Amino acid sequence: MDITKTDEKTAETAPEPKTEGSSEVEAATGATVERDAQDTQAEPAEPADDASDDDSLDDDALDDDSLDGDELAAETSTGVGAGGAAVVSAALGAVALTGTWTGKVVSERETLMGQISSQSAPPAQQISEIYGDAWHSTALVNGVFALLALVTAVLVLVLARPDRPVWVRAVALAGAVLGGLGLLLSVGTYFDLFLSLPTTGS
Repeated sequence: MDITKTDEKTAETAPEPKTEGSSEVEAATGATVERDAQDTQAEPAEPADDASDDDSLDDDALDDDSLDGDELAAETSTGVGAGGAAVVSAALGAVALTGTWTGKVVSERETLMGQISSQSAPPAQQISEIYGDAWHSTALVNGVFALLALVTAVLVLVLARPDRPVWVRAVALAGAVLGGLGLLLSVGTYFDLFLSLPTTGS
């Protein structure tokens, strides 16, 4: 048997021993691959531009909602003011027709003053100062209330927008009618157009 050939085959098939340099290279290569894999997993899926766009859209929507709320509050307050003014005009018109506590007080004062000043006056003068002045004072006070009712109602009808509730315009119209009627009666009473003062016989 040839020992030389056997040794050559053994030398060819035997694995080469690993050196320290080759093991270090393999370790470094493995660490680099692991770091690349970790970096790839840590990368964000998408940039945050879409999120910022959504936030800006949400802010715009909130701003629009706040503006709409302010406009709605302003319109509501204006509608409430118009409705209140219409009710006030109607109330003033009714008071002008039925009389007021102020008119009663003024009338009684004029009556008292006429009684004091006309004790020794002729009968015609006594009637004029005791009754005529009192009636005229009452008509004057009622006429002031009627004029206020008429002016308030006209302002509501002129300044109220068409989108206001129908009852606002209806009540304002009623106030204007009552105010005009009260003003007409007050003027007629003050100038003795409807009823004249009684006269005494000669």
